[in-house]
Amino acid sequence: MRIISGVYKGKRILAPKKLPVRPTTDMAKEALFNILNNRYYFKDVSVLDLFSGTGNISYEFASRGSKHISAVDMNSNCIKFISRIARELNFNINPIKADVLVYLKKSDIKADIIFADPPYNMPLNDFEKIPQLVFSNDLLTENGILVIEHSKHMNLSQCIHFSDSRKYGGSIFSFFDLSKNG
Repeated sequence: MRIISGVYKGKRILAPKKLPVRPTTDMAKEALFNILNNRYYFKDVSVLDLFSGTGNISYEFASRGSKHISAVDMNSNCIKFISRIARELNFNINPIKADVLVYLKKSDIKADIIFADPPYNMPLNDFEKIPQLVFSNDLLTENGILVIEHSKHMNLSQCIHFSDSRKYGGSIFSFFDLSKNG
């Protein structure tokens, strides 16, 4: 994986092969950040990266100047890897080892951008729990956005506060925000 833009633009990060991850492709990540760049000034946003895996998305936000980033994953090796890379690159990323759905039920964090990249084979009803928990627990700031990456074979348009989706290869980014009624 590589960092697309910011202070570490072009930097390649090699994740251990043993991590149970499917990092967001560079093409999809670049498209996502182009969309977000039109809406946010990255130095001013707080980010919650769910199912963070290698930390790919967190590193991109950190490279672009975001200061408040929390990365949540239940795999201890993923959390150790994120911690190591954050230290090496002096990124302000707070790795949290937790089951994401349990974390969302108990968290009181407020974020401008919540990004979730669950395993594509996670059951649809668990995918649907993500926006339910984010909005019922008021985890987004007033102008915040939830982005869920998922397979092109899944449709999340029926979920609460769904606003739009964009397809990139075999992946789809579904967007959710408070301006859309649930």
